Amino acid sequence: MTTQLIPATIESYACDYSSEESNVLAQLNRETHLKVNLPIMLSGHLQGKVLEFISQMIQPKHVLEIGTYTGYSAICLAVGLKENGLLHTIDINEELYDMCQSYFEKAGLSKKIIQHIGHAAEIIPRIDCIFDLVFIDADKQNYHLYYDLVIDQLPIGAYILADNVLYDGEVLLEQEKQSKNAKAIQAFNEKTRADHRVIQVLLPIRDGLLLMKKISD
Repeated sequence: MTTQLIPATIESYACDYSSEESNVLAQLNRETHLKVNLPIMLSGHLQGKVLEFISQMIQPKHVLEIGTYTGYSAICLAVGLKENGLLHTIDINEELYDMCQSYFEKAGLSKKIIQHIGHAAEIIPRIDCIFDLVFIDADKQNYHLYYDLVIDQLPIGAYILADNVLYDGEVLLEQEKQSKNAKAIQAFNEKTRADHRVIQVLLPIRDGLLLMKKISD
């Protein structure tokens, strides 16, 4: 994502009046920006706090994250886990595995976070868990697939979060002017809106965060 949808001054003000990042997250934030490609993919302070709050309110036993990147959002989501809870996070980029693991250890969460490397569509069916919370933040053109893979397996009352659902604001453009990813995101937004098994709210935080709760099978 490259477009600042919220004015930088407003986001800065919001961060100033939100609880600070932990030292570990601040270090991870800095190292990601210094050493890793596309650091804008990092959830960052404001969205990270939102994810942390959601997890603490739900207090999930099991969390599935699709798209690890450098592990920032995994740490935020793992904060709210129940005792003996686990977060499974999936990413295709094995080069970031060690970096993620080192920060999970620094955060004291290495025993609560399990990393999976590979294609999410292949890994998800092999994880033997009933998830209370799912966070989708991976390749945009497969959002619909990941949704389909988890929705039937979730209990009523479980939550799904999806990131980047405004996709740089491209979802507002006419279809012929949208990129492939924006078209995929728009189709995903339409799909979830039409699915009566969930209720949802789209929050204009960062690049758009969609919150969904399963209310029926």
